[in-house]
Parts: sequence; C-alpha cells; structure tokens
Amino acid sequence: MNILVLSGSNVGNKTRIATQALYEQLSDFTDSEVSINYLNVQDLDLMFSDGRHFLDYTGDTGRLVQAVMDSDLIFIGTPIFQASIPASLKNVFDLLPQKALERKTVGILVTAGSNKHYLIPEIQLKPILSYLKASIVPNYLFIHDTAFDHEKLIDDDVYFRLQTLIQDSLILARAMQNAWQEQDDAFDF
Repeated sequence: MNILVLSGSNVGNKTRIATQALYEQLSDFTDSEVSINYLNVQDLDLMFSDGRHFLDYTGDTGRLVQAVMDSDLIFIGTPIFQASIPASLKNVFDLLPQKALERKTVGILVTAGSNKHYLIPEIQLKPILSYLKASIVPNYLFIHDTAFDHEKLIDDDVYFRLQTLIQDSLILARAMQNAWQEQDDAFDF
C-alpha cells in the first residue's frame, strides 16, 4: 500500500504541524511493506493548472501529481480560510484528471480558527473528492487553533483523534482494496 500525507496550504504552519504529526504516527499502524510519503505544498514550486494532461507536468508539479496517482490512501490536510479551502489545494485538484482518485481512499484533516468552519469540508471538499471518484473516510478530523501553541500541538485529545483517523482510514482502504481485488478477480484480470 502506498500512503501519501499531503499538506495543502502554502501559508501558515498549523496544517503542516498537524499533518506532520499524522505522518509521524502512521508508522505505528503500518508494516514495512507500506510506503509512506509526505508532501507539503509550501515546499513545492507548483505550477498553476493550465489544462494540460497530468503527465505533461514536470518538476515539483509532476512529482506531486505522480505521488497522488501512485497512492492508495491519501490524507489531505487543509486549513479553512474565509470559510473556504485554500486556492493552493484547489490547484492540486485542478492538476489531476477527472478520475484521479478512483480506487483511492482519502482521509481529511482540517485546521481552522473558528468552530463555525466545521462543515466547510462537507460543503466544499467532499464534493470535489467525490467528483474525482475518491472513497472518502466518513469522519474527518477538525482541529481548532486552540489546539496549537506556536510550533506544536498541545491538545492530547487531538493525538487520540489523529490515531482514530489513521485507523479508520486504514480499515476503509484495506476493505476497499479487497473489494476491488475481488471484482478484478471476477473478470480474471
């Protein structure tokens, strides 16, 4: 299984901190046969989507797109700014082909400064992921700004909820892989 942890904001540090914590905990729940990659759009020189075929992108953009396409399970971390996902994350989705997330499981981690933003992933992020054909983990992790103190997570409950998100995502990803394999076997592929 190939796992990608993607921090989808090009500004701020809370989403990076939270996705790094998730990335660090993943090894406790996986074995050596699992490949785990971490990408933060802050560290990448991404092009804006211009409608070309996804294989035609090069550099960091091509590397990001290929990492998404090669993954079986993706954890997407995003902040909520002005009641919306950031344009940097939307650009990532725009770089991908229409069925890019087919046969992929996606877990969601959200950071926000207001509890009023709790439903933004339901309204904005899940429809995009559904359009890209993702199998979405039903429960996402919402982390309020008060869980952070400068450069670290200080809320122990968040670490527990990170573990729950990881476990739920792995269970769904494995179940979906088994179901898809049974379907493929039925057609003798």
